[in-house]
Amino acid sequence: MRGCIFLFFLFCNFCIAQNSSRYSNEFLNIGVDARSISMSNAVVSSTNDVNSTYWNPSGLINLENDEISLMHANYFANIASFNFISYAKKIDDDSAFGVSLIRFGVDDILDTTQLIDNQGNINYDRIELFSAADYAFLLSYARKNKLLNINYGINAKVIRRIIGDFANSWGFGFDFGIQYKTDNGFMFGLMVRDITTTYNSWSFDENRLTDIQNAISNQNQSIPEKSEITIPKMQLGLSKLFLVNRDYTLLAGLDLFILFEETNDILSTKNASINPSIGLEFGYIDLVYLRLGIGNFQNETEFDSSQNLTFQPNFGIGFNMRNLKVSYALTDIGNQSTALYSNIFSLKFNLDVLK
Repeated sequence: MRGCIFLFFLFCNFCIAQNSSRYSNEFLNIGVDARSISMSNAVVSSTNDVNSTYWNPSGLINLENDEISLMHANYFANIASFNFISYAKKIDDDSAFGVSLIRFGVDDILDTTQLIDNQGNINYDRIELFSAADYAFLLSYARKNKLLNINYGINAKVIRRIIGDFANSWGFGFDFGIQYKTDNGFMFGLMVRDITTTYNSWSFDENRLTDIQNAISNQNQSIPEKSEITIPKMQLGLSKLFLVNRDYTLLAGLDLFILFEETNDILSTKNASINPSIGLEFGYIDLVYLRLGIGNFQNETEFDSSQNLTFQPNFGIGFNMRNLKVSYALTDIGNQSTALYSNIFSLKFNLDVLK
């Protein structure tokens, strides 16, 4: 009965998604953890550490020790910064929890709305700085179902978005994840983000909006809408760890990212679009790792109306020490074209060393 209620609830939210065309909270789709990013995010079935708070909360069941994860990345030639911190702890053999904080922001933006005074004089002392920043707080809980032999987890998230003193918003939503491992080592994963549909409610400083609207004569902007909707999206994953020999391992993963609307993804219909992602991780004696990934396949229309298939390649390396794991990723945030690449670093600590 519970399963039927859940499926009905999920179906209703997908129906809402079909009737919505608004996007919000896109910063939550970037991804965290240099290891996962270097594998093109194809980790929903294999994630098993503190970073599962983002990728699939059900993976927290596989924790062996208390862990903390840190990541920092710069995008768009260091204009924007992305930071992530997460902590996870095993409650008992059948449950675990975690907390995470994400910030994506552009700081020190010039506010020139007061550059020219009422007499038409330019005064550079009137220029001020402000930040446009997005925050997300995630509270994760995972549990093992011994009867069905699956792990499941849920994220409750609070979203805060701030654009200087011009506008700010609050948002709330939930994610749901499942993991299952077969006897022959195949791992399956499902992650449904914004399963309840996430809503953001905005408030604006009317005086500051007036400054913007009157900044350029005869080019006034309309007041933005006060609500945004983030529609559900799904990530399906399959992976398997291969033991090449005593010293070498290979983890291979395939994920499908599903949006319930038409996009320019490689597979797209009126009701849904699918984008595949492939990730590989070569390991040597659980000490050094080489990671490769390819994903974000897009059908792009050129100026001459021809279609061109683009994709996003990723590369990374990792080093494991006793209580510290360091990961690095080189990623093209757009595709294999001339877009700037970004360097991403992340650290993961085993906190049991402090006990």
